[in-house]
Amino acid sequence: MAEAYIVSAVRTPVGRRKGGLSHVHPADLAGHVLRAAVERAGVDPADVDDVILGCVDQLGAQSTNIARTAWLAEGLPEHVPGTTIDRQCGSSQQAVHFAAQAVMSGTQDLVLAGGVEVMSLVPISSPAVVGEQQGMGAPYGSPGWTARYGDQEVSQFRGAELIAERWDITRADMEEFALDSHRRAIAAREAGAFDAETVPYAGVTADEGPRPDTSLEKMAGLKPLAEGGRITAAVSSQISDGAAALLVASEKAVRRHGLTPLARVHAMAVTGADPILMLSAPIPATRRVLERAGLTLDDIDHYEINEAFAPVVLAWLRELGVDPERANPLGGAIALGHPLGATGAKLMTTLVHHLRRTGGRYGLQTMCEGGGMANATVVEAL
Repeated sequence: MAEAYIVSAVRTPVGRRKGGLSHVHPADLAGHVLRAAVERAGVDPADVDDVILGCVDQLGAQSTNIARTAWLAEGLPEHVPGTTIDRQCGSSQQAVHFAAQAVMSGTQDLVLAGGVEVMSLVPISSPAVVGEQQGMGAPYGSPGWTARYGDQEVSQFRGAELIAERWDITRADMEEFALDSHRRAIAAREAGAFDAETVPYAGVTADEGPRPDTSLEKMAGLKPLAEGGRITAAVSSQISDGAAALLVASEKAVRRHGLTPLARVHAMAVTGADPILMLSAPIPATRRVLERAGLTLDDIDHYEINEAFAPVVLAWLRELGVDPERANPLGGAIALGHPLGATGAKLMTTLVHHLRRTGGRYGLQTMCEGGGMANATVVEAL
C-alpha cells in the first residue's frame, strides 16, 4: 500500500471560554490554519486536492460545510473542494484518517485535514438543544434506541462517572492527575515546547487554559457535577476555542513538490464500545491499532490520549499498563482545553512536533468520542 506523509502540522493557541478567540468567526479561524499549513509545507494551495475538517456542533457560524467556507474565506482557490465531518470529539483525528486513506488509495495526493470549534460562540450540544426546542426530541430518544438501551441518561458526564466507579478511581486520584496536567502544560509552555506548532491569531500567542494558581485545595472545594458524584469541573476538559490543520501528502507529491515529511501515518483504527459507558473505547482502539501496526506498548515513545475527563485517561492507563510518564507529557485537555472538533488535529500536531523535537520514533494518539467510539493512530517520525 502507498504511504501517507504528514508534511506540515499547525494549530492556533487554544483560547479559554470567553477568552481571546471567543469573538472570531470559526471560518476565519479555520482558514488561518489552513493557509499556514500550506505555506509551512511550501505547497501552492492550487495543488491541494481536498480539505477535510472536523466540527462537532455544526450550527450557526459553524454550519453549512465550514471546511469549504473557511477555505474560501481565506481567499484560497475556488476549485479546491472541502467537506466537514462529525465523529464527535474525534472529528479531526478522523479527518486525518480520511486524508491518509485518500492518499494511500492513490486517488488523491495532497489533502488538508484539520478541525475547528469556537465553543464560546456555539456551545456544546447546541444542535441537540435546538432539536428539543423544535419538538424533535433528544438524539438518544428514538423508539429504536430506547428499545435497545432503555430511557436511561446518556451523556459524557454520566459516562465519566460510570468509568470512575467501574475502575474505582477516587476523586483524589483524579484531582492529582488534573493538577499534574496543569503542571506539565505550564512547564511545556514556559519551555517553548509549543512554539513551533502554534500560529498566533487575533493577538492570542499562547494557550490560555493552564492555571498556575490551581491547587488540590481549590479543587477539593468544588461541587460535583452530579449529586453524590466524583466528577467536578477541575477534572474535566475545558470549554475552549481553537483550530488545527495538517497537510497529508503522497510519496509522489513529496517528490514532485520537494517536500520534507515530518512523519508517516503508520497505522489507523477506529472502534465502537458501550454507548452508555461511552468513554471507554480508547482501550480497545489502542489494542487494535497496536496490533495493526505490529508494535507493542514498549515501542511507543509518546502517547497522546485526550483528557476529556480524568477517569478516561486513568482507566486507560490502568487497563493497558501504559507508562504514565510517556502519556500526555506536555499536559492535556484538562489544562490546555478541548475545542471539540479541533482537538484531534491539535493532539496530532503536538504529537508529531514532540517526537521530532525529542528524537522519538513512534507516537500513538487516541481519544474517546460521543456515542461510545474511539480513533487511534500510530505515526512514525521522520
